[in-house]
Amino acid sequence: MYTMKEFHLSSNHQFVRQLICWADLHYTYVGFFDHNDIKYPYGGFQRILLAAHQAFDLEVANQWFGKKEMAAMLSYDYKNKIEKLQSNNPPPLNCPDSIFFIPEIKIEILVDQVIIHHPDPQRIFDEICDFKLDSFKNSSLEINPLTSRKTYFKNVKAIQNNIVEGDMYELNYCMGFEFCGKTWNSVQGFFDLMEKSPMPFSAFFKSESDYLICASPERFLKKIGDKLIAQPIKGTIKRGKNELEDALLKEKLLNSEKERAENLMIVDLMRNDLSRISQIGSVKVEELFGVYPFSRVHQMISTVSSTFSQSKSLLEIIHATFPMGSMTGAPKIKCMELIDQYEDFKRGWFSGTLGYIDAAGYFDLCVVIRSIVFDKDSGKGYFAVGSAITYDADAAYEYEECLLKASAIVEVLQGN
Repeated sequence: MYTMKEFHLSSNHQFVRQLICWADLHYTYVGFFDHNDIKYPYGGFQRILLAAHQAFDLEVANQWFGKKEMAAMLSYDYKNKIEKLQSNNPPPLNCPDSIFFIPEIKIEILVDQVIIHHPDPQRIFDEICDFKLDSFKNSSLEINPLTSRKTYFKNVKAIQNNIVEGDMYELNYCMGFEFCGKTWNSVQGFFDLMEKSPMPFSAFFKSESDYLICASPERFLKKIGDKLIAQPIKGTIKRGKNELEDALLKEKLLNSEKERAENLMIVDLMRNDLSRISQIGSVKVEELFGVYPFSRVHQMISTVSSTFSQSKSLLEIIHATFPMGSMTGAPKIKCMELIDQYEDFKRGWFSGTLGYIDAAGYFDLCVVIRSIVFDKDSGKGYFAVGSAITYDADAAYEYEECLLKASAIVEVLQGN
C-alpha cells in the first residue's frame, strides 16, 4: 500500500483522467466508481478504481463472497437464471450476463490522499502521473430510436389494459436508442457525462471491449455491517429555471398522488424482497417519499432497511432481490414477462446492477440507469430510458419524462 498525501482531488482532477486512461490501456477489466461529492442518504459510491485481467461469473463469485474484494456487474437478463423467463428481443449488444473480478490493483482517491494497493505502488503512481493525455473531443453521432413515438403510445395503452385485466399494478416500460461511432472514446464520454450529469452512483466499467458509462441516481442494495439498505426511485420531475420554480416543482412531485402511489408499490415490493434474506421482523421503511435534487431532475427516493441474515450467500441475496423492483414493476415476475412482450430490445446491462464488494462481504450496488453501453470493437452502442406505467399514466407525459431522463446522454453523444 502506498499513500500520497496533500493531493487535493475531485472527479475532474487531471490525475483521475490519467488514472482511468492508464487503467483502460493496461487492464482487461476496469471499474472506476465515484460519488461526485453529491449528498445522498447513506452516501454514494466510494471514489475508487479496481482493475484486473481475469473475470468470472456470479456462481464463482459466490465462493469468494466474504473472503475477497470484487467488482460486480449483473445484466438485467440474469433474471432468466433466477426465474423461468426468457429474453427474446434482439440485443443492441451482446454483453455478458454476469462479470465479477478480484482486483489486481486497487486505488482509493480521498480528499487529500491517493492510496495505492499494489506490490509496486511507487512505480504505479509515477506511471499514472506521467501518463500523457491526448486532447480529444468526441464527434457528433446520429442517434436512432428503437421505439417510435407511435409504438410507445400504443404499448402504454396496451399495458394499461393489462392493469385493468388485473395482470399487474404498474410496469416499468423502457425504450431504447442506438448509435454507431467507430472512433467514439468512452473515457472522454464518461467525463462528458459526469460534467453534464454528476451522480452519486457514477461509474466507468470495462469488460474486454465492452464499456459502461454510468450516471445513476439510484442505489439498488447496500450492506454495511449487518444492515441492508435498498433505496428505490419512483417519481421524477424536471428542475426549475430559478429557485422559486424549482421549489414549486419539488412540491408538485412530493404531493403527486400518482408518483407517491408508484413509489409505495415498489417500496412494498422491496420490503418483501428484503424479508427473504433478513432477520424476521427487521424490515422497516426509514424514509418514505424523500425528494432529492440532481442536476436536471428531482427524484422521489424511499429508503428501506433490514437486519441481514448472516447465513445467506451472495447468490441467495441476488436471487431474492434481483432485478430491482423499480425497473420491473409489481408483481415482479408477471411484469418481467410483459416487459419482454412490449419492449423491442434486450435490456442487457441497462437496468442491471453495478458496484463493488469488500473482503468482509459488505457491498454497494447501483441501478444501471442514465447510462451508455458501448462496444469498442464494433463501434456500436445503445442506451435506454423508461418510467412506471400505471392505470392513470398519461402517455404523452411519460414519453416526455423519458426524453428528460435521456437528455444528458443525448447531449454527450451529439457533442453538445
